[in-house]
Amino acid sequence: MSTATMSDRREHIRSIGVTAVACLAGVGAAIGSSILTAGETVNAAATEPLTYLLVFGLIALQIIALPATGLYDSEEFGPKHVLFIGLMTFSFWYITWGIVLSTGASF
Repeated sequence: MSTATMSDRREHIRSIGVTAVACLAGVGAAIGSSILTAGETVNAAATEPLTYLLVFGLIALQIIALPATGLYDSEEFGPKHVLFIGLMTFSFWYITWGIVLSTGASF
């Protein structure tokens, strides 16, 4: 009974950690996108290809780094986890980047 409880707790902490890393990577990508496009108009900044490369590069970095940290076993990390990391990072980047562009904030 106690091993099942510890396993459930470990699983919950791992889920929180992976979600937090993916969300913070998305916000970091938006800040990086703002820095990359400083001084450009909103329309030019929104279509800058380097911002897309930045967010997809951070997604790829997480997909490589998370299994290497030991959070996941090699059998456990699958397409579902890759899609979750990609969705969370991209959506947080998209929302934060949209707010930064619409408010004219700069970093």
